[in-house]
Amino acid sequence: MADPVSQAWLTIIGVGEDGRCGLSADSRAALARAELVMGSARHLSLLAPLNGPAIEWPVPFADGIDQLLAQRGRRVVMLASGDPFWFGAGAAVTRHLSPDEWVAHPAPSTFTLAAARLGWSLQDTACLGLHAAPLERLRPHLARGRRVLALLRDGQAAGALAHYLTQSGFGPSTLHIMEAIGGPRERLRSVTAAAFALTDVAHPVAVGIAVSGDGFVLPSVGGLPDDLFDHDGQITKAPIRALTLSALAPRPGELLWDIGAGSGSIGIEWLLAHPANCACAIEADPVRAARARANAAALGVDRLNVLTGSAPDTLPTGPLPDTVFIGGGLSDELLRQLVMRLPAGTRLVANAVTLESEALLARWHGDRGGNLLRIELADCAPLGDRRGWRPRFPVVQWSVRL
Repeated sequence: MADPVSQAWLTIIGVGEDGRCGLSADSRAALARAELVMGSARHLSLLAPLNGPAIEWPVPFADGIDQLLAQRGRRVVMLASGDPFWFGAGAAVTRHLSPDEWVAHPAPSTFTLAAARLGWSLQDTACLGLHAAPLERLRPHLARGRRVLALLRDGQAAGALAHYLTQSGFGPSTLHIMEAIGGPRERLRSVTAAAFALTDVAHPVAVGIAVSGDGFVLPSVGGLPDDLFDHDGQITKAPIRALTLSALAPRPGELLWDIGAGSGSIGIEWLLAHPANCACAIEADPVRAARARANAAALGVDRLNVLTGSAPDTLPTGPLPDTVFIGGGLSDELLRQLVMRLPAGTRLVANAVTLESEALLARWHGDRGGNLLRIELADCAPLGDRRGWRPRFPVVQWSVRL
């Protein structure tokens, strides 16, 4: 059997701040026989001088992939930071290649080095790549006693991180600012977020966050407080949302279509249920669609895809969903279109609040089965100098496998 390393035209080498000193024997050998080396300016400088020609990877990163693939057939080395497959460039490139075209030689990741410096148990620490992502992705991890390792874009981002934590009520959190970790320029300084005043933080930078403070912690179950969502009243209220999410039953890696998304609360909580989950929200009102995007970003799940339009005329293209929720725009035509379009076994949950939509769900339940649930809630409210129950509008919920 042929040696896969000898068959590969591309070698992906993880580079640390210690440059050539940290390279394995295999990495050194690949560099010695390379006809071309591609990498960022920083990575190329860490390994200078090189034996042959080099190409600086362009910005944005995606522009360099075709340039790299055009070199197929030559002996090419691609440089990446640390472990190329942990918030690195490795997977972005290898998805375009067959397994026999490439081989990788990773170096210790920044997360590994940071945990070793701080004495943190890596499996118990949230590891986030925020160098090209909003700081709000921290939101689901902010709870007293939790630990987070975050890769940041540059030194200025460290100050923005401190400000975000302080504004969120987690100002007492300790920030361990680690610059150029693993190399001769390495520096580690610790400060609380509220007292952050560093002006000379150098790239590359990672931050260890020991979370502390009295900010609001997102619960780990469905039914977040309504006031966490900006809305105009068009929102599935918390108790109904909790029951709806229970019916939707999110599972890791599944895709949800949230039709008539309103504030986006259902799709957002679906995404919060597991980091591998995906969701697409469809909302007819452009103002509400924009609000749903903003709510998702604020709660750390900016990956919510929001389409503006009315279903069934506007439905996502691409992969079909595992689950569909209809919270608005319920109609006989929408249900018919979904039944025709979606594969058998797709889970569907629809909520109705009007007599007309309730009758529609009752008819579909009679035809196709599933579960029909009437939800009636009441809130305690003043009644003269005493208290009484003020009923909410009942909700009828149909859950079915298509």
